[in-house]
Amino acid sequence: MYPRDMQYAMLAEWDKHERTFISWPVQQSMVYPDQVEEVCEGYAQIVKAIAEFEPVTVIANPHDAEQVKSRFSETNVDVVVIPHNDAWFRDNGPTFIVRNDGELAGVNWRFNAWGGKYSPWDLDDAVAPQLLERLGVRRFDAPLVMEGGSIHVDGEGTLLTTEECLLNPNRNPDMTREQIEEELKKFLNISKVIWLKQGLSGDETDGHVDNVACFAAPGKIILQVCNDPEDENYAITQENLRLLGEATDAAGRKLEVIPIEQPPKATYEDSRLTLSYLNFYFVNGGIILPVFGGAAEQTDVKAEQALQAAFPDRRIRKVDGMAIIREGGNVHCTTQQMAAVRS
Repeated sequence: MYPRDMQYAMLAEWDKHERTFISWPVQQSMVYPDQVEEVCEGYAQIVKAIAEFEPVTVIANPHDAEQVKSRFSETNVDVVVIPHNDAWFRDNGPTFIVRNDGELAGVNWRFNAWGGKYSPWDLDDAVAPQLLERLGVRRFDAPLVMEGGSIHVDGEGTLLTTEECLLNPNRNPDMTREQIEEELKKFLNISKVIWLKQGLSGDETDGHVDNVACFAAPGKIILQVCNDPEDENYAITQENLRLLGEATDAAGRKLEVIPIEQPPKATYEDSRLTLSYLNFYFVNGGIILPVFGGAAEQTDVKAEQALQAAFPDRRIRKVDGMAIIREGGNVHCTTQQMAAVRS
């Protein structure tokens, strides 16, 4: 039986969390291993910010566990030892699902390091099963190669993703769009998939949706947009605006779109950095928002104002978005929420 048959479903990220999981960086797998201390400080900043709102569990490699523990005095931060190759827990961790009677379970997706880009990935592919076993949580093994950063759900049956990622032949080359949709429906208990075309320019994950768009509520989507016709993201985000304008959700609603202006284009060693305010993360009572400073100061303010207007009851907690972005991701990419069991 599949989760759908047993009335399990993935909840929206803004639903209450039991805790957040995050993996600790691994120097050997870093794009810029000489910047390991800066990256670790960036991760520590994210952990401490989240811990202001809810408990955090840090997944550490055995040889890192003691020094990771020494970084945190917060009583609601703990460290669990699970070997891993890389530190993007959104993508190789489990997706937690909840049954209508409140029971928690987890989906274990297959993981191949974003289409085989980084080897080895065997330890990463084994993280989700180990964590679910430690938690004593029922596990559902999905046949789909998929990363958590490639999807968002509204908690009412609608899933948002991109063709660039989920239909990429480096993930599931033998599966059609319809077959991929059916697996998502069976394991997450959704009934409608909204397909955007592409993610942001320079995104090495092949267009993860968590850099370009997310649900703010059922029927409401936040979209990062580009207003410069000379920028590669202009055509991408204009197309996404058009698609969302034509789409309806699982309940048949037309979508309200909240635009957030992208930060100015930034590069490092001739590669574009995927700067995105949409890589924010919902926590209990708040939002952890990456900001970029420098040339992005004005758009930083606009993004904070837009999110505060959309979520007036949440505290916006900013973190340095430049601290880890050279490694390819940001706050949302590092995290995975464990839904609180509903009584």
